[in-house]
Amino acid sequence: MRNPAIVVAGVSGAGKSTVAAALAKRLAVPFIEGDALHPQPNIDKMKSGTPLTDEDRAPWLDAIGQRLAAESKAGHGAVAACSALKRAYRSRLRSAAGMPLLFVLLESPLAVLADRVGNRRGHFMPPSLLADQLATLELPGAEEQALVLPGTAAVDALVDSVIAHLDRAQ
Repeated sequence: MRNPAIVVAGVSGAGKSTVAAALAKRLAVPFIEGDALHPQPNIDKMKSGTPLTDEDRAPWLDAIGQRLAAESKAGHGAVAACSALKRAYRSRLRSAAGMPLLFVLLESPLAVLADRVGNRRGHFMPPSLLADQLATLELPGAEEQALVLPGTAAVDALVDSVIAHLDRAQ
C-alpha cells in the first residue's frame, strides 16, 4: 500500500508500540509513538493514577492525527501507536489526519495485560488505570476501517496479518 496511515490501538499493555514499530520498520515508514506526544499535564495525571478525560485526550489525539497527515504529505505513510479506545477518539484522529486511517486493535485477556503492565518499567501508565481503559474500550464498528487482532500473537505474525490486509485492499 502506498503511503499507509495506520494506528495500532488498544489498552495499556496490548503491545501497541512493539507491533507499530515492527510494522513501520517492515513498511519502511516512520513510527509515531503516541505516548511521546502526551502533554506533561496528561502524563502527570496518569502517573498519579487519575484517568484522562475526553478533554485531556483531545489535543493529544489531534497531535497524532496531524503527525500522520504530515508524514503522508511528505510522501510516505506512517504507523502510530495510540490507544484510540473510543469510536469518538478514532473519529477525531481521522479528522485531525484529514484522511482515512486503518486501525489495528490489539486485544488480549486481562491476565496478560495485567502481567505486561505490572512488569513494565519506566512507563507513566500505572497498572491501576488498566480497569478504566478496559471499561472505556469500544470495539470498532462495521463502518470503521479496522482489524481486530489477538495481542498475544507473535509480533511477526501480527505484522504479516496487517500487510496481508493492506495487500488485499489494493
